[in-house]
Amino acid sequence: MRALLLENVHPDAVTLLQSAGCEVVALDRALDEADLAAALAGVQVLGIRSKTDVPASVLTSAEARDLVAIGAFCIGTNQIDLAAATGRGIAVFNAPFSNTRSVVELALAEIIALTRRLTQKNADMHAGVWDKSADGAHEVRGRRLGIVGYGNIGAQLSVLAEALGMTVSFFDTADKLALGNARRSGSLDELLSSSDIVTLHVDGRPGNSDMFGAEQFAAMQPGSLFLNLSRGFVVDHEALRACIDSGHIGGAAVDVFPVEPRGRGEEFTSELRGLPNVILTPHIGGSTEEAQQDIGRYVAGKMRDFVADGTTTMSVNLPHLALPQRTDLHRVAHIHHNVPGVLARINGVLAEHKVNIEGQLLGTRGDVGYVLTDIAADDPAALLTELESLEETVRVRLLS
Repeated sequence: MRALLLENVHPDAVTLLQSAGCEVVALDRALDEADLAAALAGVQVLGIRSKTDVPASVLTSAEARDLVAIGAFCIGTNQIDLAAATGRGIAVFNAPFSNTRSVVELALAEIIALTRRLTQKNADMHAGVWDKSADGAHEVRGRRLGIVGYGNIGAQLSVLAEALGMTVSFFDTADKLALGNARRSGSLDELLSSSDIVTLHVDGRPGNSDMFGAEQFAAMQPGSLFLNLSRGFVVDHEALRACIDSGHIGGAAVDVFPVEPRGRGEEFTSELRGLPNVILTPHIGGSTEEAQQDIGRYVAGKMRDFVADGTTTMSVNLPHLALPQRTDLHRVAHIHHNVPGVLARINGVLAEHKVNIEGQLLGTRGDVGYVLTDIAADDPAALLTELESLEETVRVRLLS
């Protein structure tokens, strides 16, 4: 098995895959579409972070014919064409929880820094100016935090913000259970008009593109603070710059951008550069050693288990199956179109070959079905050609 890991994935991921007998090539940068397709020749496992796009053109290329699993060593998977991956029987995994704490801590640090005007105080001190004034500096205790997006990150931020004495409101398009004393806002405008600080923690679905622009900034309280640690394409940065220049927005912290450099050392350009009351960070919300180590172990482990025994627990695009492994049997993993009668056809092939089924597990998810079958057979490879020829088959693998 060969694996290609991009964008400086944590070394623990390399070690884990190597311990499973995998030959690993690890690069510290993203690859563009052409280079990625070329690099996938003979690769079964691909690991990426947020800078590498994996479109349908790559997944359906001849070079990607051996690819069986993609691991997104981050939360989002919008950089991967999931429909194309599913259509080729490629399992996709991500790390939806591993960096939650790191993002939350950065958000809290930036809220405190902006509320205490630490950016300006720091700049003054470096310029040799001693200004011990308390003007414009506040405690976060008693201030209202408005959280847009109440998923894993938003909910944990809610709990820790309350522990600091803040009052929390949140808005989410889905029904979410309010934690602690947090209050759900009936609309985004209601949240914006009542919050001292607004922070975005939405996902990367296309519908969130440009969701926050001049209209939303105008609805915020004069002098309020704004944070975005979610997705760069969610916010109109020109509109944010205009509101900061006018003083309507008192300060901002931004960790994600519509266009980001592909690697370390490339020039970063943004309308927000040069503003003393704006904290800019290079997409490091989840970039702590603890989070990256946990992500590396988690995602690599999921890919290893899928390749070795077909387990798809927490897969983004395939049904979740985990059939206990038996070393004395062969396992067939069959991904297929979810139409009636497929399981009967699979088992009919096995019966024709006089193969006994020792264990079997089927799951479906939308248009795709997935079945793991443990069999006792002297020559299981002889079955694969016939299973592959079934009209409904997407991909079939003999795992052991």
